[in-house]
Amino acid sequence: MEGLVTSKHPLNISLDHFNSKFPQMGGVEELRLFDKLQQEFTNQYELFFPDNLAYKTIVVIPSLTLDQEVLQKIDGALHYEERMLCMLMLLRMPRTHVVYLTSMPVDPVIVDYYLHLLPGITGLHARERLTLLSCYDLSHSSLVKKILQRPRLIERIRKSIPDGHVAHLACFNTTPLERTLAVCLNLPIYGCDPALVYMGTKSGSRRVFRQAGLLMPPGSEDLRSYDDIVHAVAGLKDMYPGLKKAVIKMNDGFSGDGNAIIHYPEGLNKLELFNWLHHQLSLEIKPVAKDMDIDKFLQKFYMMEGVVEAFVEGGEEITSPSVQCRINPLGEVDIVSTHEQIMGGEEGQVFLGAHFPAHADYCAEIGAMGKAVGEVLKEAGVIGRFGVDFISVRKNDKWTHYALEINLRKGGTTHPFLMLQFLTNGYYNGEKGVYLTPNGQQKYYFASDNLQKNIYKGLVPMDLIDIAMLNGLHFDGFTQQGVMFHMIGALSQYGKLGLVCIGNSPEEASGLFEKTVQVLDSEAVTL
Repeated sequence: MEGLVTSKHPLNISLDHFNSKFPQMGGVEELRLFDKLQQEFTNQYELFFPDNLAYKTIVVIPSLTLDQEVLQKIDGALHYEERMLCMLMLLRMPRTHVVYLTSMPVDPVIVDYYLHLLPGITGLHARERLTLLSCYDLSHSSLVKKILQRPRLIERIRKSIPDGHVAHLACFNTTPLERTLAVCLNLPIYGCDPALVYMGTKSGSRRVFRQAGLLMPPGSEDLRSYDDIVHAVAGLKDMYPGLKKAVIKMNDGFSGDGNAIIHYPEGLNKLELFNWLHHQLSLEIKPVAKDMDIDKFLQKFYMMEGVVEAFVEGGEEITSPSVQCRINPLGEVDIVSTHEQIMGGEEGQVFLGAHFPAHADYCAEIGAMGKAVGEVLKEAGVIGRFGVDFISVRKNDKWTHYALEINLRKGGTTHPFLMLQFLTNGYYNGEKGVYLTPNGQQKYYFASDNLQKNIYKGLVPMDLIDIAMLNGLHFDGFTQQGVMFHMIGALSQYGKLGLVCIGNSPEEASGLFEKTVQVLDSEAVTL
């Protein structure tokens, strides 16, 4: 998480222009006020959330308050702020207001693209209840830091909340910076208290998994130094002589970009292996993040700390499912969704996309595991959405699930599911592992944030929407099928966009994705 005062974390910052009328950042008074806001949020949730006609405002802060140097390795990272535009669908509640913050203004074409799908609400009615605010700042700082550096913008946010409305912050993830902003705005956050985010680090996840009784890959956590890594990597090989690879993970890595792979040499005895690792590990590990060299990876690892785990292989089939859960302010744990993740990059460590729901053989099983994790987190005081990633191995027709990490935040599977839910008004049955609309119809989707080709560069948002309309790709509210695009702002410069392909079967959803790629390829070539 991003630090505010003294911290070993590389995101430790100071805000030179922070307004002195607010409590000291990270100080006792700020912590007291934040705790008071969060306690009051329970009443707000119980009284106003169930009422679709209540007067309420959601302030959306889609800040990826993560390691900015790692994020810079991701093409179009700034446009990941657009992924939470699905929250505009909350405007379907006729007295709800949404305030949405971004680093740079969002193209009005993109805003209209979302608003016109609102069921039972005209675009004009929704637009009058939407406030879009921007920092006009292209720098690589996190969005929430940019906001905190602009006291007048903070005041505009406050004035955008109508009198008589209850309000809260909806954030991608919560760090001390989001806490500071919450206190400045006098608004609670529907999310994890930053004081608890250790439980969502790689090391903290392993501790939670033990409490929840979940199986994990063999490994060690809370590693701080080069010697710690060497001993952990050597110890794994000593315990599991057949092991071929290990994974080194920073505590706060994002989308696999905080991981690195080490391949074990063959034919060495225990002492020879230890000596080899001591002298060669810094030369032989392979960071997953694009263009990150080994020295930089190790430097970040020492600051963030992390884990070493066995690289899980073998079996007749290996998959990467995940479960998304939510702990509400009343302490209730719900299974929100399951996904079958598509992994790529170095040794399959990078998240590329996901099928919804997860494999029928085990979606209910991993859902129950996610709920068990939620019970442990709830006892610690966590609220909000979280995800649990697994690696699952099938052997002799039996699946074994290894819990990998907890993400105490929204993630790559959050916005696709929210979009499906907002568009169809359905729900996920965790016990049966199916998503049902109000008329009992099952829905499926394939989603990705990483459809990227150079030939797409130069296509502006209006081009994409025109192509979708002319080729029958656009989501149809009557049939409740079709394609919804996101991260549209990244298309022209990076040739990159995200999409959610919704169908009545897994095959139909995958077919929509394939059709979309074919159409975009054809249209881009004709330019």
